Amino acid sequence: MNKNLWLLILSQIFAFTAAPITVFLSGIIGSQFSPVKSLATLPMALSIVGIAIFAIFAAKVMSIIGRRAGFIFASIISSLSSLLAAYSIIIESFILFNFACFLLGAGVAFSHQYRFAAVETVKKDMAPKAISIILLAGIGSAFIGPNVANITKDIIAEHLYAGSYIALAALTLTSIIFLLFYKDGHKPNLINKKTSRSYLELISQPRFLQALVASAFAYAVMSFLMTATPISMHVMEKINLTKTSFVIQFHIAAMFLPSLVTGNLIKKFGHSKIMYAGVFLFLITILTSFFDQNFTNYLVALIFLGFGWNFLFISGTSLLVLSYRENEKFKAQGFNDLIVYSIQAISSLSAGVFLTSTSWKTMNLVCIIFLVLIILSTLRADFKERK
Repeated sequence: MNKNLWLLILSQIFAFTAAPITVFLSGIIGSQFSPVKSLATLPMALSIVGIAIFAIFAAKVMSIIGRRAGFIFASIISSLSSLLAAYSIIIESFILFNFACFLLGAGVAFSHQYRFAAVETVKKDMAPKAISIILLAGIGSAFIGPNVANITKDIIAEHLYAGSYIALAALTLTSIIFLLFYKDGHKPNLINKKTSRSYLELISQPRFLQALVASAFAYAVMSFLMTATPISMHVMEKINLTKTSFVIQFHIAAMFLPSLVTGNLIKKFGHSKIMYAGVFLFLITILTSFFDQNFTNYLVALIFLGFGWNFLFISGTSLLVLSYRENEKFKAQGFNDLIVYSIQAISSLSAGVFLTSTSWKTMNLVCIIFLVLIILSTLRADFKERK
């Protein structure tokens, strides 16, 4: 832990509140303003699309102006987008609210770069621990964001939740306070003058592909099943909303709490072994779908789903930083995030369709395809390295 890493953690906690608040409120507000009820989740979907579309843009901007200026720029964009969302609620415009959520997704795309900035503040062998710490800080965002949004929802009496987005505008701006003390070691002239490899050349590296596949398909499995869980539990299995909410809360905790030890485990056992462990944890989730769909089984499934995601995502991200050159880091990071969050968007958007047209068990079985691909890419990279 050093001063720069502490400042990034504190800044990220406030900057990332846009994500949990969007998850918490966008569907509720969408159901109020949407002319077609089936479009209630469109604001949430567009925010994910915004993350995917702006992933490379975020990395490119930071390669030009540096991390600190990039994060400050993103905080301002997120704050203005929050005010736009508040205004859309006041005038009851579903279209404008959707656009505001899309822009908030752009801000979140910049927030995802905090994990790479954290890696740059420590030695490379400490990268897994730095990433773990940044992800663990996400718990702070998940706690602060929805609670502040709930407390401030009635600030504008006649327009419920407009106050929540005004509060979000203040939260995202708060991150700038910490960034003002952050020392950015960015050297744009040095980086721009050097040539970097093409995307095809980057992917052709076994370790780069292994890292990309682990992170992307970890998100694919996690988002696919997590998005479908409330519908499967509450709508199809008639499990009450309180129990459904309890399962989701424990799932989110399971996603981030292992970060306390994941970095140390990677350092001790290596990236590949932790990836195999992540696949095994996902398999426990899939196994529960063969039993009766009750509260206990959903709880166990979603806890292990969170554990598996944590192991695969942290090991994938920390391995990625070892597989590119200094002058191509922004290119590699942007491309990685584009693939990872595009796959997340596709899996989230398709979850409802899959569940209503098949079953919870079938959805779990489909995920085995992604696990096989993670294992194959890891085995290939290990074999190439030994050879």
